[in-house]
This record gives sequence, structure tokens and C-alpha cells, in this order.
Amino acid sequence: GTTLITDAPPDNQGRGESFSPTDLTAAALGTCVMTIMGIAAKTHGFSMEGAKSKVRKIMKSNPRRIGELKVSISLPSTLNPKQRKILEKAAHACPVGRSLSSELKDKIHITYI
Repeated sequence: GTTLITDAPPDNQGRGESFSPTDLTAAALGTCVMTIMGIAAKTHGFSMEGAKSKVRKIMKSNPRRIGELKVSISLPSTLNPKQRKILEKAAHACPVGRSLSSELKDKIHITYI
């Protein structure tokens, strides 16, 4: 029952007043990566509290499409090497990322703060 309003950007015949469908694709990838990492942390009995993510979308033309999605993730520096490995592996197991075209460059960069 939730209504989701989208709008194309001004350079593509829209008003840019809401998220575009490609914005939602970027958000889906970022939230999927964080969700899968959260599940992995819970399964292995540790917390990734304070984790943050940011997604940068780079568009291409001819045809107009998402060319690149850059996911930047900040995780607590208190995570030990085993926990880091678990989360890094989980980040690349996201079903959204696995569903995107192989032509799309998706880069996941993890830093520990």
C-alpha cells in the first residue's frame, strides 16, 4: 500500500522533483549490500553498528543507462580481521548486484573508521 513517486531528471524530460528510477537502482544496491552485511554480522555474532554507505551513480548515454555504481562503505575499525573478511565477502554477495548487467561497473570500496 506504499506509494512511491518517481520523476525523471530535468535533462531527461523530467522535473527532477523526486528520485529517478536509476536513483532507486543505486539505492537498492547500496541498501542490499548493507543488509546482506548486517545479516552476516548477526549470523556470526558481531555488530557493525555505526556502519555507513554512500552510492555514487554515473550515467552513460547512447543508450542512456547507468554506467557505473560506486558503493563506499565505512565500517568500525574495531572489527577484527576475521569479521572484516566475512563482511567483505558478504558485500559482494548482494542479490541486487548479482542481478545487474555484467556491462555495469559496480565497485565496492570499504574503509574502516
